[in-house]
Amino acid sequence: MLLLAASAGYAQNGTIAVPAPQDTTRLIEILPGSRSMRQFQKDSTTLITLAGNAAVKQGNTYIYGDSIVVNQLTGVAEVFGNVHINDADSVHTYAQYLKYIGKDRIAYLKKSVRLTDGKGQLFTDDLEYNLSTGIATYKGGGRVVNGKTVLTSSDAVYYSDTKDVYFKKYVHLTDPKYDIVADSLLYNTQLKEAHFISPTRIKTKEGTIINTKNGIYNLETGEARFFDRTGINDAKSHTSISADNLFSDDKTGIAVAEGNAKFVDSVNKVTVIAGRQEVNRKENSFLATRKPVMIFYDKGDSTYVAADTLFSGLRKYDTKTRTTTVKKDTLKSTIAVDLIHKDTAGAAQTLSVFKNDTLRTVSPVKPADSLSNLAKTDTLQKPSMDSIRYFLGFHHVRIFNDSLQAVSDSMYYSTEDSVFRLFQAPVFWNDKTQVSGDTMYLYTQNRQPKRLNVFFNALVISKENDAMYNQVGGRTLNAYFAEGNIDYIRIKGSPAESVFYPQDDDSAYVGMNRSSGDVIDVYFVNKQLNKIKFVNNVDGTLFPLRTVTNEQKYLKGFIWQDKRRPKNKLELFE
Repeated sequence: MLLLAASAGYAQNGTIAVPAPQDTTRLIEILPGSRSMRQFQKDSTTLITLAGNAAVKQGNTYIYGDSIVVNQLTGVAEVFGNVHINDADSVHTYAQYLKYIGKDRIAYLKKSVRLTDGKGQLFTDDLEYNLSTGIATYKGGGRVVNGKTVLTSSDAVYYSDTKDVYFKKYVHLTDPKYDIVADSLLYNTQLKEAHFISPTRIKTKEGTIINTKNGIYNLETGEARFFDRTGINDAKSHTSISADNLFSDDKTGIAVAEGNAKFVDSVNKVTVIAGRQEVNRKENSFLATRKPVMIFYDKGDSTYVAADTLFSGLRKYDTKTRTTTVKKDTLKSTIAVDLIHKDTAGAAQTLSVFKNDTLRTVSPVKPADSLSNLAKTDTLQKPSMDSIRYFLGFHHVRIFNDSLQAVSDSMYYSTEDSVFRLFQAPVFWNDKTQVSGDTMYLYTQNRQPKRLNVFFNALVISKENDAMYNQVGGRTLNAYFAEGNIDYIRIKGSPAESVFYPQDDDSAYVGMNRSSGDVIDVYFVNKQLNKIKFVNNVDGTLFPLRTVTNEQKYLKGFIWQDKRRPKNKLELFE
């Protein structure tokens, strides 16, 4: 075995004599086995050449090649053809040319360079590899292959100790599950983790697109943690979720978003904003907390809904509760479809009729309703039956749009019928009119109120002034709207009651009328209560205003709840 140092001479036996060094790890040792070895002088420099199975060694680093030239004075070795560097049996590097600086333990490799650490392989045509630090750098383009994952970039830095590769400029990662494009990216070949440090676009094989600039994605487990505002767009469900901080698990399909979390359902034109949201992409559902607000977008008037907790999912029809019958319309040779929706007791609740690719729905179903009758009436737009989304609101529900406002403890809404079902002390407002009861069903169309049903303890209050309130109360209530305003109300009770302040032609109040009947019809004109009509068992008294007592002025359950009424949409975000 021969040692090369800065100065050397020939011994009498013809071998190369080298002074004993103090640090043998800094010297290049010539290993036996090469077919030929020569030594010659060039410009006062002593060079040694090895040819055929040439090999040298420095510490735990072995260098092989077809031929090797060693400069004794500088401790520099050049290797030509089939270069192989074995660094402590942990990292292997291959190339066609190598210039090795023994003093600094730096290798410069060119042409078909390949570096492997047992976990991944780095390919390039020009590589600088510092064996002391275990850092390899390329700047002329290259790629790293880790199993089925391939990363390409213009520049990269490889750290052998940590198995990290820092890619820069035109970074592209391809994988059977993912396609990632970024300007810079840190990738760990051992953990198969990608660390995002610049604007990055991730696309999954299912079509989901993730846009981020800071995060960690484990390509093996599918778990990810994102920061600095990240967005996930699901092409399959046409939904998206974005937040300041976001955790995602591809296996479960669950994404947890925190900090200004925003969920968008583009099919149903719904957006949810909250402090925290949990989205299940497989079930196409979400749970929003921390002051959530849901927005139903419309060209004319958007509706805002706030609650302590909001939940949404997709309805999956049960064949036992939904039947479909196809019938032939012999008059016009068109197909009409009769859809009967039943409640849990089996009673028919709604009847839907398809005719010429349009739908009309009637609820509740009456015996007189039939396919032949309904098929002749006006039709509504046919909904998409595979995207029926429902929404649940729990505690402190508040609803606002320019035409209506409402509050309740809980809520159920479905895009199938656009009905807000309000439970536990619901209150509804339309201009100067307040409606309350035990349970409410608010039917809407294009975000405008069309019909309101109130079940049990229904009470309508229309404010005249701070001392006078027109009131109508009963067991149930049906209200109908025209252009977003209450047009007509029918209240039934045992009996139904009213307090009304009639006016003469000069708009002067003539007294207070307190009456009752089995049915009361209320008519509105210009958003004002205009006329009350009683049906069956009518009984009433007109009291002069000066004789009206405080007890006579109010019906049972009267509460003017204007303080609960949302005054504008911004209140819902507070």
